[in-house]
Amino acid sequence: MLRFAYLQLRDRSLSEDVTQEAITAALERNNYRADGELRSWIFAILRHKIIDCIRERSRHPTTQIEHDEQLERQFKENGHWHRDHRPADWHNPEDSFSNRQFWLIFETCLDQLPENPARVFMMREHLGLEVKEICRELTISESNCWVLMHRARMRLRKCLEINFMQQGN
Repeated sequence: MLRFAYLQLRDRSLSEDVTQEAITAALERNNYRADGELRSWIFAILRHKIIDCIRERSRHPTTQIEHDEQLERQFKENGHWHRDHRPADWHNPEDSFSNRQFWLIFETCLDQLPENPARVFMMREHLGLEVKEICRELTISESNCWVLMHRARMRLRKCLEINFMQQGN
């Protein structure tokens, strides 16, 4: 839980606080139904605590789109991939999802993302927020949000190709 909170908030003490609040809320509510999975229930509480924390922290607007020179070098002026930077063929990506090693490497790759792309990626893919809600919470434009999502996905792809696909997994 703490790792999940840290990946989203990028602040160790704040992540510890939010995780502790989620556990406390779970213990105080005591409304867990035995027909569901306990872990999912507690993570749902944690997700709501993280969203509340992000809303509280998002009072300071981020309006500038950061320039990412490393990402731009992967493409030609016409928008096509440079030969050396083309994505690798993953053959059957669904097989990776059942591989424990894949998820360990994926988490490591997430840790290496810059703060803003990581936050947007986690809000969209892990917390399930809509783009409009992410933009409202972080006070960024939709185009900035999509740029940050693209950058996060590109960096994750590259990291997974280097650390998972090329290792023969």
